[in-house]
Amino acid sequence: MTFNEGMQIDTSTTSTGGGGRGPGRGLAIGGGLGGLLVVVVAMFLGIDPGTILPQQQQIDTGGAQTQGIDLSHCKTGADANKYVECRVVATGNSVDGVWSQLLQGYTRPHMKLFTNQVNTGCGPATTEVGPFYCPADKTAYFDTGFFQVLVDQFGSSGGPLAQEYVVAHEYGHHVQDLLGVLGRAQRDPEGATGAGVRTELQADCYAGVWAHYASITKQESTGVPYLEPLSDKDIADALSAAQSVGDDRIQKAATGRVNPETWTHGSSAQRQKWFTVGYQTGDPKKCDTFAAANLG
Repeated sequence: MTFNEGMQIDTSTTSTGGGGRGPGRGLAIGGGLGGLLVVVVAMFLGIDPGTILPQQQQIDTGGAQTQGIDLSHCKTGADANKYVECRVVATGNSVDGVWSQLLQGYTRPHMKLFTNQVNTGCGPATTEVGPFYCPADKTAYFDTGFFQVLVDQFGSSGGPLAQEYVVAHEYGHHVQDLLGVLGRAQRDPEGATGAGVRTELQADCYAGVWAHYASITKQESTGVPYLEPLSDKDIADALSAAQSVGDDRIQKAATGRVNPETWTHGSSAQRQKWFTVGYQTGDPKKCDTFAAANLG
């Protein structure tokens, strides 16, 4: 998906480098670490929680800040089409524009771009955690290097909409936070029909809702649509990203077996399905995965 070159990138809600820890610790959404109060898991990696927990406990940030990412060159849609860091910020702008029209009382989340490690309101996190949303500080966190990992290790398309889908998914968790449903992920966090999977699939659906409106929603300050109309290749890119991070696919590649009882994100087919539901209908009410009898 290509940004209109006339749109202006707004970096006012974006910061870079290592983040300061917010008050207290909360649920960082991206999967599940069982009943822990601090849950910081790869939104798209679907990693076994046991492999992440030691990292989360042993990180010593020492008050150090990671080097900031320069966003001074991120000014227009043309920059978003050229630089991945600009594309992430511009996508956040676009998602904000769409949800501001769909959800009364919508407030923009913060975005933080980081490398290596970062402190958050939900506790410390490293690059290995992948993109995630922390409700304690209302911030979506991205290490832009993750997008290459998505291609190299998970076989996703490297197309722009594959990357934009990741951003829209994280912002979907912010929408869930505003609606008061995000906490459901803590209950019954694992299993093919558990609340964790339903939370993730709803965020996939919300990402599809964004894609439905992205090319017809105009930026208020410029009057031009954020993005150009989606092509079939764009949709294929998004579906490729959704497929590459399904629990079943990742488990099969890692262990040769599939265990639905430990799923936290949903299968490849489910993730593709719910993105498609959102994209085809453009109706957030159709994204009620918690009421769905059949997620597949």
